[in-house]
Amino acid sequence: MAYFEWADDMVIDNGPIDDDHRKLVQQVNALHSATSQGRGQDMVAHLLASVIADTQEHLRREEHLMEVAKFPDLERHKQGHVQFVEKLHDLQQKHQSGSITVASQLSTLLRDWLSLHIRRGDKGLQRFLQLQRFLQQQQQRRPAVK
Repeated sequence: MAYFEWADDMVIDNGPIDDDHRKLVQQVNALHSATSQGRGQDMVAHLLASVIADTQEHLRREEHLMEVAKFPDLERHKQGHVQFVEKLHDLQQKHQSGSITVASQLSTLLRDWLSLHIRRGDKGLQRFLQLQRFLQQQQQRRPAVK
């Protein structure tokens, strides 16, 4: 059994956002497996750099989608993104300073953040986008007024 399981309630767009989330979930599980086997320290530097890069790319993609859709909660969502990336950089600095607990801290941080980020924050985006599509469909179905 994986440390962090992808679940149906985490689906946002059946597209690039979900692909990004799945990749991050795989990274969490790879790190946890390595840590469980006593290899966490060996791979944490490489994985942390990859997670930071992948997370930043994901957040740019997500924020762009929110901007285009005129998502009303964009600024608050962005603030959460900034705080999370800061935590990742803090862990990177701890690792570079010789901390031996970074691998387990990173596993927990990623698992907890992804779960909350997807199931709370991104679900708000999903509901907003669904409502936008519904309203567009309703608009298209109305007969033209003469």
